[in-house]
Amino acid sequence: MTIKPGDKLPDVTFRVVTPDAPAAKTTAEIFGGRKVVLFAVPGAFTPTCHRNHLPGFLEHYDEFRAKGVDAVAVTSVNDVFVMQAWAQATGALGKIEFLADGAGEFAKATGMELDRVAAGLGVRSQRYAMLVEDGVVKALNLDDGGKLDISGADTILKAL
Repeated sequence: MTIKPGDKLPDVTFRVVTPDAPAAKTTAEIFGGRKVVLFAVPGAFTPTCHRNHLPGFLEHYDEFRAKGVDAVAVTSVNDVFVMQAWAQATGALGKIEFLADGAGEFAKATGMELDRVAAGLGVRSQRYAMLVEDGVVKALNLDDGGKLDISGADTILKAL
């Protein structure tokens, strides 16, 4: 079943990028007591994700914060070292929180997994953006297919 507004996020453990070394953090630790904009991408460094999706959230980071958002986070079914390289390559380290979902546990638990096996990519995450308050989904913008139509930073910013 796909997660929807009003649902609580499932309890999983991410590997997170930090300035020092990767760390394990649970959903409760990341989202508990905070207002978080979470966006998900099929893969770090993939063309649409790298050139269009992440840059919009980085560009509007200060606007999100000004609207009361405690954190902007991205998740992908990539290992923490790929996510760390992506954070560094984009200049987003220290602003956007990078949540590695290496085994796709979060994607599967939210019903957001995307089968890209035929394309040689394995199981990934669908492209979406959501507003989460204290671990509960308040808004969800799920893109259809490989497009970046409604999960961009502009759209979720308007929802605030």
